[in-house]
Amino acid sequence: MRKPFIAGNWKMHKTIPEAVELVTELRPLVADITNVQIAVCPPYVALPAVHDVLLGSNIAVGAQNMFWEEEGAYTGEISPRMLKDLVTHVIIGHSERRKYFGETDETVNRKVHAALAHGLLPIICVGEVLEEREAGKTEEVVRRQVMGAYKDVPADKARVTTIAYEPVWAIGTGKAATPEDANHVIGHVIRATLAELYDEEVAQRIRVQYGGSVKPANIAGFMAQPEVDGALVGGASLKAETFAEIIRIASHVRK
Repeated sequence: MRKPFIAGNWKMHKTIPEAVELVTELRPLVADITNVQIAVCPPYVALPAVHDVLLGSNIAVGAQNMFWEEEGAYTGEISPRMLKDLVTHVIIGHSERRKYFGETDETVNRKVHAALAHGLLPIICVGEVLEEREAGKTEEVVRRQVMGAYKDVPADKARVTTIAYEPVWAIGTGKAATPEDANHVIGHVIRATLAELYDEEVAQRIRVQYGGSVKPANIAGFMAQPEVDGALVGGASLKAETFAEIIRIASHVRK
């Protein structure tokens, strides 16, 4: 049985004091949750402070991105070596990184390899844009992204990764895929591709979250689907009570 995993991607929100306030409030609200893994992914500048607040808690800390080199003349970038003492997870290939910063399947793959080499656990984002969905290309696009992300990643390393299926047209729009749609893509596209790359055991081991306008009102529907292993939550993770409610509902559904 795959343990559900709920992670909050704060994106470009929260100053350091605001980040500390959020996790200080969140920590006791979810302290008794044991059947759901929890993580928050603040902006880089808030990582040390958030890390310190959450030491000894059941909430992991993740980064929203990283570069693939250990060090060098890469102005503005953050390396896995800089992150490894602060975080356990790192989001890689988010659609906003692909859209605004030119990330490709190749650069996502390089980041996955670098994260794994430094003991960081990747949350690898895949998903189609609206035009691709309307053209019937969802399966083609998602399969290509999974194949690209896992190129030359050995099975033992692949097992510790997480995939976040985020249909781009649902991110920040208020429109979510139906739970049945998400379940179909995760089961019949993502896991099928993983089974092709590795085998059925690995495909069933890797957790796949849903992301895209997740909120307390719809999380139960997603968590009721057998292929959905949690959620990568955006805007609803920016308020402690709302994020805690999502986690509690997920915990109840998967009792």
